[in-house]
Amino acid sequence: MTAPTPVIPVPPADLPGTLGALRAAGHQYRTVKQELRDNLLARMRSGETRFPGIVGYDDTVLPEVERALLAGHDMVLLGERGQGKTRLIRALGSLLDEWTPVIAGSVLNEHPMRPLTPASVAQVAEAGDDLPIGWLHRSMRYGEKLATPDTSVGDLIGDVDPIRIAQGRTLGDPETIHFGLVPRTNRGIFAVNELPDLAERIQVALLNVLEERDIQVRGYQLRLPLDLLLVASANPEDYTNRGRIITPLKDRFGAEIRTHYPVDLELELALIRQEADLVAAVPEHVLEVLARFARAVRESPSVDPRSGVSARFAIAAAETVAGAALRRAGLLAADKVLGGAPSTTKSDNKGPFLASEAAVARVGDAVSVTSTLRGKVEFESGEEGREIEILAHLLRTATAETFRAHLAGLDLSGFTALVEDGTAIETGELVGSAELLRQVGTVPGLAKVLDRLGLGDAPTPEEAAAAVEFVLEGLHLTRRLGKDVTESGRTVYGGRG
Repeated sequence: MTAPTPVIPVPPADLPGTLGALRAAGHQYRTVKQELRDNLLARMRSGETRFPGIVGYDDTVLPEVERALLAGHDMVLLGERGQGKTRLIRALGSLLDEWTPVIAGSVLNEHPMRPLTPASVAQVAEAGDDLPIGWLHRSMRYGEKLATPDTSVGDLIGDVDPIRIAQGRTLGDPETIHFGLVPRTNRGIFAVNELPDLAERIQVALLNVLEERDIQVRGYQLRLPLDLLLVASANPEDYTNRGRIITPLKDRFGAEIRTHYPVDLELELALIRQEADLVAAVPEHVLEVLARFARAVRESPSVDPRSGVSARFAIAAAETVAGAALRRAGLLAADKVLGGAPSTTKSDNKGPFLASEAAVARVGDAVSVTSTLRGKVEFESGEEGREIEILAHLLRTATAETFRAHLAGLDLSGFTALVEDGTAIETGELVGSAELLRQVGTVPGLAKVLDRLGLGDAPTPEEAAAAVEFVLEGLHLTRRLGKDVTESGRTVYGGRG
């Protein structure tokens, strides 16, 4: 299967095609920072969303970003991994004009009214108002480089092209240069991710770009006043404490902005809902368990705080739980076929499949994340060998907190009465909803549980089973119900905790 071809936006047909038509249309040249400032103010005045897709920063980070943009400052975002720094930087591109004029064929995206290179200056002087112009979409005005130790000056700034020298051009001729990523993003936004990972000599190359807005290549200086917004991201530990970034470069950034993880549970949940690509239904109480779990891991003294616990941890946890639910549905459907049970088939755009157990996640599905996601967490050195044990404990804590938050004060004696006569209730990864509900039967208080969990008056059997399993696990964690795990992986609730 081949990757989809990127869609290159096509400019509207009514845009001016020559410099004279551009002037006649009343177009005024603006720098990138003026453009960002004007468009940000326009969105503020209209009440339009300024940074779509950014969750949890409305009252903290975004006001600082807006002040930096209005002041015309280059900025560096400081934060641990998975705090949305790159997402926020890329969102800045939406504040650029949708279309901007450029000299046709210009490598540096030169504005027809502000040519930079000698060749473009001569081209404008010769053609005058008949100069043909092109139009660049804002999606093409963003450049990005992940800083790595092997990044070279040529990658970022440019280098002499030996082929052009061989063609007879002199070394001081700008036409001999193959420009790097930064000049090619002229009249746009350029981002350097993980800035401290750049070698010091490469950081030096950025000094003139930030302050004097010119570039130096191979010992000679080109007076090319680049027009761009430079944004960088870094881990605060690397940026402020380890001396991995040169002081003059730090001084060139006008704004240092600290990012953070979601400050409260609701924002964590909102981020999971927005970002997780779920292949099965995940009830809200299960998502809340995962959100509390992520926050507990982040705050645990067993986890290295300098590394942080990415927001991707909770997102991946939700996707893993959904995958576990889909696996259960698939295996139970297979059991029906192998057992000869009657089944119906239907088809969608993916082909025929069996109508059987719907894929709905349960709290028991979350157990799998402790092993699959441990690689996303950096533990303190003294915790080696205990990683899964620590995560399992934190998951139980998160489940108990969610149980208390939703079902505290509710009479759940109907559930504990189910096992007082020695009856055991089996659940687990491969126990279907019908089987679980058959074991439970009619339970006093189940309707109130469903209401508290937001599952409505007419839940599906799979949703009801998810609620029942949550109650049983919560009662066990609050020491009101016993629990065992069989060799086959089934969970058995019964007796007193």
